[in-house]
Amino acid sequence: MDYSNYPRNDVLCIDMRSFYASVEAIKLGLDPMTVQLAVVGDPNRPGSIVLAASPALKKNHGISNVSRFFELPKDPKIVIVPAHMADYLQVSMEITKLINQYVPKEAIHQYSVDEVWVTVNGLEKLFGDRWQVARLIKQDILENFGITCSIGIGDNKFLAKVVMDLHAKQVGIAECKYEDVTEKLWPFPIEKIWGIGSRMKRNLNRMGIVNLGQLANAELKYLKKRFGIMGEQLYWHAWGVDLSPVFGNFTKTEQKGFGHGISLLRDYSGEEVAICILDLCEEVCRRARTAGKVGRTIHLGVSYSKVTGGGFSRSRSVTLPTNTTMDIYDICMQLYNEFYDGHSDIRHVYVTLDKLYDDAETQLDLFDDKPKKKDIGYVMDSIRDKYGSTAILRATSYTDAGITIGRSKKIGGHQA
Repeated sequence: MDYSNYPRNDVLCIDMRSFYASVEAIKLGLDPMTVQLAVVGDPNRPGSIVLAASPALKKNHGISNVSRFFELPKDPKIVIVPAHMADYLQVSMEITKLINQYVPKEAIHQYSVDEVWVTVNGLEKLFGDRWQVARLIKQDILENFGITCSIGIGDNKFLAKVVMDLHAKQVGIAECKYEDVTEKLWPFPIEKIWGIGSRMKRNLNRMGIVNLGQLANAELKYLKKRFGIMGEQLYWHAWGVDLSPVFGNFTKTEQKGFGHGISLLRDYSGEEVAICILDLCEEVCRRARTAGKVGRTIHLGVSYSKVTGGGFSRSRSVTLPTNTTMDIYDICMQLYNEFYDGHSDIRHVYVTLDKLYDDAETQLDLFDDKPKKKDIGYVMDSIRDKYGSTAILRATSYTDAGITIGRSKKIGGHQA
């Protein structure tokens, strides 16, 4: 492969080691790398997920971020703490501010709360080469926050990310240039490579492709025929080629729709779920009104409990676009009454509004008092914006089946 025509950048992929667990350990005055600590979504529920485990807990007991609370061993040395999402977001923002002292905002691409890409082109005269910049940032994060990070260095974002996953997590800092791909990446199984999930792994395995080197040497035309544009991307990634931007505004601005869903903490009966649907419609419409959008197509998805399994996902379009809660709710209940099997308990519900238009473009109906209905929604939104998300609620939200009050205390589905 001739790489002379492909751009070379100095890209770092920085990952905070066991981020949630590290933050909790620091708060307790403990060493994040030696303490056995588990961050649990809700310690009052045995089935709650372990959101993060410290490196020592992972090593000693094999606990991972998909383990359940009841799977933790009865070891008195294990420290169990509930999740505090607001703290993690705050620390993440402070770390980003620290990185911003090295590079402009345009060079920072936040991938997740604990992982970030940083383009460090042109810093040689200020801080040294990209290895020296990586060491400085790593040391600064440790000294200021007590958190250990792993850093991958690459000629593009893909190489930085993959070398971080495969090598830097073992040695602290690792580098992969174009010329290193065959040695450092090709021997690894394809499921170890960022961007290849379990379904793609099975499909590639059926083609006799087990490691990244075999993927790189597969026929591009067959990969494109089988997987379309994704097959082409996989092929070039296997050669270490990635043309995604390393500077600029990385935020997706075009909004295709507004959706809101919830995995319920218990099985809901067919009658109770109507209250949950109303709360979800309220949140979806609030977000649409905030963006000045209305929509024509309403989706309702319902998953039944594990005992029965199954569920349904259906949509319906309306003639006039809307962002009025009760309009959306009426359509959702039509779908629910039509497709619900009438007896199964329900564990997951989502509502989506799409086929969007600008609110100002909507046509008024002479035979319906839509302006008053819309005004009520905007007034409720302004009250919530000023006094909090639970300042004004529908009466049903205060029942046992309501979800709004519980969700208001959480960030990302976990306790704030």
